[in-house]
Amino acid sequence: MIEIANLVKKYDTFYAVSDVSFSVRKGEIVGFLGPNGAGKTTTMRILTGYLPPDSGNVTVNDISIYDDALAVKQAIGYLPESAPLYGDMMVDEYLSFIARARGIQSDQVDATIRQAARKTGIESVFKKNIDELSKGFRQRVGLAQALLHDPEVLVLDEPTSGLDPIQIQEIRRLIREIGKEKTIILSTHIMQEVEAVCDRVLIINKGKIIAEGTPAELRARSQGHNSLTITVHGNKEKVRQLLPSLPGFLEFHELREGEDFLQMVVTSQDRIAKQVFQWAVDNQFSLSELNERTVSLEDMFLELTHEETEASR
Repeated sequence: MIEIANLVKKYDTFYAVSDVSFSVRKGEIVGFLGPNGAGKTTTMRILTGYLPPDSGNVTVNDISIYDDALAVKQAIGYLPESAPLYGDMMVDEYLSFIARARGIQSDQVDATIRQAARKTGIESVFKKNIDELSKGFRQRVGLAQALLHDPEVLVLDEPTSGLDPIQIQEIRRLIREIGKEKTIILSTHIMQEVEAVCDRVLIINKGKIIAEGTPAELRARSQGHNSLTITVHGNKEKVRQLLPSLPGFLEFHELREGEDFLQMVVTSQDRIAKQVFQWAVDNQFSLSELNERTVSLEDMFLELTHEETEASR
């Protein structure tokens, strides 16, 4: 459905996108995950025809942007991070305007905008001015405009940015529902978004794809290490000195320090909760916290982007 091959976008000496390649199959919801400035939005803008690439190719439904850029755009519905809305228009006026701009026949406009309104749950605000709507409803209107021409592909750039928790849940449910019929690529830097919505994940950092797979597959990459959050009371220098004596010890990161305690995350090759307890007893430390941590997608993401940063130094 979507094929991106060796995509490059350069600004002077800075590579916003550097040799990016990936594909999205029909019916998938794929999360495009990365920190701010990683190249997500630039890639989305090239895919949707807003920016030309310096090199590489984008193919949608076997049509290349070089062969028929208009046909590629017609196959895509796009919701940019800042939804393209006109606040002084009523919702139905705005959708009617976009439908006509999309080339939908005049006698089909009303039925088309009504269908998009039903899909996105905005019928109750159909006659309201857009600038009177909550951010959540404005995002829904933005989704409605992206669906008007019934595209096979949806490209959503940070669709829950700036929403409150209830609005976020509503938009995520809406995306999952739309994803039953459409191919969706979803750009985000929020790990929970990927877990909640996506079938597969692409991670981009510094303009390059550094990992891809299902959320479970990516979490499994970090399963080789185990970690504990512990709070140790006692001589702090002695704690730091004796930590490496733990079995399978790899490293520790301090989280918080007080007069007589250290709170830290200890990483090891083995599960060592019992050994940490015995280590504290043997060295006359006391523990007020000992909590084994489950590897999350966020842990994996931080690990991968840290590795990439270290490798580039």
